[in-house]
Amino acid sequence: MSDADAYGELAATGPYGVRPGHALITLVEPHPGHEYAYNRWYEDDHYYAGAMAMPWMYAGRRWVATRELQELRVPEKSAVAQPVTAGCYLSTYWITEGRYDAHMKWTVAINKRLNRDARVHHDRTHVFTSFQDHETTVYRDGAAGPRDFHALDHPYAGLILQVVDCAGPEERAALLERLASRDLPRRLAGSPAAMVTVFRPTPLPGDRMTYVKQVEGVDTRLTLLWFLERDPRDCWAEHFADLADAGGLAGGAGRVELVAPFIPTVPGTDRYVDRLR
Repeated sequence: MSDADAYGELAATGPYGVRPGHALITLVEPHPGHEYAYNRWYEDDHYYAGAMAMPWMYAGRRWVATRELQELRVPEKSAVAQPVTAGCYLSTYWITEGRYDAHMKWTVAINKRLNRDARVHHDRTHVFTSFQDHETTVYRDGAAGPRDFHALDHPYAGLILQVVDCAGPEERAALLERLASRDLPRRLAGSPAAMVTVFRPTPLPGDRMTYVKQVEGVDTRLTLLWFLERDPRDCWAEHFADLADAGGLAGGAGRVELVAPFIPTVPGTDRYVDRLR
């Protein structure tokens, strides 16, 4: 069977909806002195060859945390980022629901090839990299406005990455129900956040690239992405500074391990690279 025939057969069967059933969320720290080289490699090559060119990965966006944004992060002692300021760049990608296994086969193979062909930038550290399954999306404005499948294409002004760790699977399930039915609708009302997507991490395959560590908290964590219509620096104190407090989101039901604000990168430029340190 030729490559063309194989592609035709693949497209003729199986799920092909637009719902973001899965995500790749990857927080990376370029090594000091390699910030510009890392940014150019990622934007000029890896974002496409290592992500968007793959089957079933249909939307993506890069985000950046300047030093000013890094210093807003909480809690000070995080199980996700050590120190909590680690991870200048965040990339988020949507994967078609039901196509995770097929995509994973491709991504492992292509990344091995890219590494073999010297097309991987090694002067970086993966702070938090995981594939995740979509659990729910909560909207501020109900049926009005962009949907979650639009979120990585709509020109949002900022994003907050939030990671919550629970005591166990039952506690996580209870927290998820509470977030979806009560806490997130309450927090979103009147806020600059238009939606929150909630995911749970899945383990990486055993044949993953060795520089990416295995995912932690597969049975206990939730990952929340808050999509903001305003720059997080302009609304942090009023709306989001308490997200890791005992009285904030998940208070008493789990430990908030990271609350980290970002702004979108400007593709094809080195904007913000000189403001990372």
